[in-house]
Amino acid sequence: MRKTLVIVKPDGVNRSLVGRVLTRFEEKGLRIAALKMEHLKDEIINEHYSHIADKPFFAEIRNYISSIPCVLMIVEGKNAVNVVRKLVGVTCGREADIGTIRGDFSMSVQSNVVHASENEEQAEIEIKRFFKEEEIMDYKRMDFNLIYTEMEKEPHIKEDCEN
Repeated sequence: MRKTLVIVKPDGVNRSLVGRVLTRFEEKGLRIAALKMEHLKDEIINEHYSHIADKPFFAEIRNYISSIPCVLMIVEGKNAVNVVRKLVGVTCGREADIGTIRGDFSMSVQSNVVHASENEEQAEIEIKRFFKEEEIMDYKRMDFNLIYTEMEKEPHIKEDCEN
């Protein structure tokens, strides 16, 4: 099973969408391994958005993401990064497919409800950035046997649907 980071951004929190976002992941069969609400500090914001620090819109993003607390979560499942990215939709909400989180709840490129790690490498880095090891829970969902076949539960089985 793989883990990925999801952040419900200030617009998602302020619009009371946290439960609906969480439900999307749980209904898909993904497991919530960690969950917390946090007011992000400048140091972690600067680190998380360092790839755009030289852009003219960086100050606006920093002000936005620190305006109210965010909800941070680790989501886990087979091929979690790609599954979450599909559920979230493309970055610009007005271009995201209906049925995705951004497609259903966003019209913006910045105020697009959620952040989701782009790939497995980024997911590892971002999880370590926002969570301590002791904050990550290990448990099996009660419906785990209904979500995955016996073969898919094996760690050596590929993350994608091809065997």
